[in-house]
Amino acid sequence: MFADRADAGNQLATELERRGVEADVVLGIPRGALPIARPVADALEADLDVVVARKMGAPSNPELAIGAVASDGAVWLNDSLVEHLSVSSDYLEDVREQEAENAATKAARYRDEGEAGTLPDLEGKRVVVVDDGVATGATAIACLRQVREAGAAHVTLAVPVGSPDSISRLEDEADAVVALQTPASFRAVGQFYRRFDQVSDEEAMAYLDRS
Repeated sequence: MFADRADAGNQLATELERRGVEADVVLGIPRGALPIARPVADALEADLDVVVARKMGAPSNPELAIGAVASDGAVWLNDSLVEHLSVSSDYLEDVREQEAENAATKAARYRDEGEAGTLPDLEGKRVVVVDDGVATGATAIACLRQVREAGAAHVTLAVPVGSPDSISRLEDEADAVVALQTPASFRAVGQFYRRFDQVSDEEAMAYLDRS
């Protein structure tokens, strides 16, 4: 049980240091990951930025993720769920375009005026992607694929907690996965935090060091 996101971030930073993880850039997934990514970036003496993805909801249930898409259009689909729900290719393309645009708009909000693109320059760099926890892993997969497409040399996913199945799936998407806890009793990320308040865009952006 983590006291809050700051506690989780400090514990995650300690574990990454213990493992000898090195990074040029740490990317937090807004909004909840930024309070965790800040102490990680500080510990690894790396730049902090963001990587953004949006959930793709099912036609009859927008809260049910059938996949996720990153701000550059990188997509991951839950193929078995898509087949089970008989989701059409037209629907998938429409929701992919819409949510990719929403993700790009959100990424732009977090970036200084004049900065181009939805990611910093990652070509040949060591990147640590941080989230506050992994449930389905959909958004994390889309984010990792975007980072790969951007030319990162080595990608580590670091999270305080995740479901065992999702963490196992994510090991195919990253060079390394660091999860402090993978409890069999996992139901939701918030159950492992004593305090798990919503983080606003303004609060999340305050963690970014643009000096």
